[in-house]
Amino acid sequence: MKADVAKQLSATFAAFDLRKQNVLTEDPDNPLLSVQTGELASRGIELNLDGEILPGWNITAGYTYLDAFVSEDNTIPVGNDLANVPDNQFTLWTTYELQQGNLEGLGFGLGFLYLSDRSGDLDNTYTLPGYFRTDAALFYERNNWRTQLNIENLFNIDYFSSSPFSNSGSRLSVDPGAPFTISGTIAVEF
Repeated sequence: MKADVAKQLSATFAAFDLRKQNVLTEDPDNPLLSVQTGELASRGIELNLDGEILPGWNITAGYTYLDAFVSEDNTIPVGNDLANVPDNQFTLWTTYELQQGNLEGLGFGLGFLYLSDRSGDLDNTYTLPGYFRTDAALFYERNNWRTQLNIENLFNIDYFSSSPFSNSGSRLSVDPGAPFTISGTIAVEF
C-alpha cells in the first residue's frame, strides 16, 4: 500500500511471505553431495516514509520486521533462523539544504541505522549482537558543481557487520563493521 501523507511526502506499507524452494541441502546418503530439497522462508512487514517535510528538508525512514528461517532441510533443524538476518531493522536519513542567501546549496545530513541481534550461522550456535550506528554528511551544490563529505560511523562504535559461513553452517569468521570513516567527492555535471 502507498499513501501520500502530504503533497511531497509518501508512506508505503508491505506485508509479505516469500518462499525459496529447491534449495541445495546435504544429501543424507552421501554428505559430499547435495540434493535440491530445501526451502527458506521470509515473512514480515516493511514501513517506509519518504519525501520532503519542508522546502529543503528531506527524509527517508524505514522499519522492517523480518522472520527468516529454514522451512525444509535434511540436516539443519526446521525453524532455525537464517544467518545474518535481523528480526528488526530501522533506518533514518534526513538532509537539509539552504534554499536562499549566500549559502544557498549548502546542506547537511544525518542518518541512523539500527539492526537487532541476529544469528551468526544456520545452526544458530551463536548470535551477532545488534548495533546502532550514526552517519553524517556535509555537501554544497552550486550550478553544475557538487562537493560532498560523508562520515560513516560518526561515534566510532564497535559492531559486527556480518558473519560469513559455510554451507554446513560452521563458524568461519565474523566481519567487524567499518570504523569512523570520512570520504569526499567532487562532481561536475556537463
